[in-house]
Amino acid sequence: MNYQRDVRVLYIDMEAQKIRIKERADLNQYMGGVGIASKLLEETMRDDLPPTNPAQPIVFAIGPLSTIYPVITKVVAMFISPLTGELGESYAGGRLALSMFSSGFDAIVLYNAAKKPCYISISNNDVIFRDARPMWGSEKDNIGRLIRFGERHGGIRSIIRIGAAGENQVSYSNVTVDRYRHFGRLGLGALFGSKNLKAINVAGSREFPIEKFPQYFKMYRKIYDICAKSNTMKKYHDLGTPVNVLPLNAAGALPTRNLQSNRFEDAEKVSGETFSSQRQVRKLACAGCPVGCIHIGQFRREFDEESREFGEVGHEYETIDVGYDYELIFALGTFLGLNNPEHILELIEEVEITGLDAMSAGVALGWATEALEKGVISEEETLVPLKFGSHKEYLAAVHHIAHVRNEFYKNLGMGVKHASEVYGGRDYAMHIAGNEMPGYHTGYGSLVGVAVGARHSHLDNGGYSIDQEMKPLDIDEIVETLLKEEIERCMLNSLVICLFARKVYGRETIIDAFKAIGVEMTDDELDAVAKRIYASKLRIKQSWGLT
Repeated sequence: MNYQRDVRVLYIDMEAQKIRIKERADLNQYMGGVGIASKLLEETMRDDLPPTNPAQPIVFAIGPLSTIYPVITKVVAMFISPLTGELGESYAGGRLALSMFSSGFDAIVLYNAAKKPCYISISNNDVIFRDARPMWGSEKDNIGRLIRFGERHGGIRSIIRIGAAGENQVSYSNVTVDRYRHFGRLGLGALFGSKNLKAINVAGSREFPIEKFPQYFKMYRKIYDICAKSNTMKKYHDLGTPVNVLPLNAAGALPTRNLQSNRFEDAEKVSGETFSSQRQVRKLACAGCPVGCIHIGQFRREFDEESREFGEVGHEYETIDVGYDYELIFALGTFLGLNNPEHILELIEEVEITGLDAMSAGVALGWATEALEKGVISEEETLVPLKFGSHKEYLAAVHHIAHVRNEFYKNLGMGVKHASEVYGGRDYAMHIAGNEMPGYHTGYGSLVGVAVGARHSHLDNGGYSIDQEMKPLDIDEIVETLLKEEIERCMLNSLVICLFARKVYGRETIIDAFKAIGVEMTDDELDAVAKRIYASKLRIKQSWGLT
């Protein structure tokens, strides 16, 4: 493989407030992204300590083509999940990949805990530890504003931070990237909280010239035109993933009311078409992406609802912008029986402010609602009368989870697997291997794919797409397809390509993209990288009890 470079790794000791920068040519065999992140996690994790022990590492990584070509916009985070107790893997877009690239780091490894709440500011070779005690307890948007005001580094900036849920180490708390992107699943926010880490500011101004620029630019334009001008990615820009609501409902694959039903009678009211025509106000894109798949909706609310409680009626309103997609409409809409887009957006905003993973939060609330209906838990424990279709109670419950209001919400904040083991109701605790279910209840391909996937995600191997082909059931074919696709996605994620663009970046295109920047790559070499990464993931899982 004609691919020799020094992988630049920034190691940050939170407790000692010291850094090391290592040039790791040995990591070339893992390409980048999830490859080098898996290997770094494997090297530094402690399988004799619980996931939230401060000694456990957090690894961020980008790939060798990050931001050089269109839609290669993601950063991978690798860690030990406090939700499942094993491999944690999460991806986020926004500006972070470009900021890491511009700061000159391929990977960042965080370990140990700061003695007091802090945030880290990274700029090129400069790493500064800032006191975040005044920020602890503040909403995430406020943190972004404070850091932008206080940090004067030039270049491309990205800010990632946690909310109350992360501070309180809720097992499915997330990390917000910039404004509308997240490291969403498996509880990375709780690990930030365990390290007394409120935020990271990354700003880079380095430039990396490409030697054969005309050859590179020709390849860049070819990929750009496929992404921006063909139909290959058009659906992601137009309605985005909410386009799935009506087809999945028609197929009996739309989880509704804690999966008491697989169809939602009000699917039309919460469809992608309805959100687009009634609530959408704009579309955004991650840095380096021409598609614009981030759909922003809007709702209005009174500034001061307390005055209404005392019989006063005001006329002061604010308009709130909220990002939405299919997973959010499922988890915080149909799964809870909500049929009003405004109520769904309001609930999304509450989840956003508190810093919870939306999918896990919605599935946890779905279980709690059914458990209350069946008398497994009481209103004394839930504090509010949870009921399918009643969004006000869910708004309060989200706040209770994030702030760990009582013993019940402490247990619910550890996931539905844990909560159902404590209180009962396992039969309707909708998790797969400890991770709350995704919104694709399409059949065996989806269920098996999530169960055996390295991070128990529908994105590991796309099992739902096997179901949607509606072929006669063939177990051997399903297993073979799932395994092959997961290994292939290990390769794609080593480049940290947005998986929306997986059909754009076929093997031939990837090989040509490398060649245009002077790197010779073969199909066999890509195979070897993919299998090497998959083996690393399985070794990590084996260390945490996988048989």
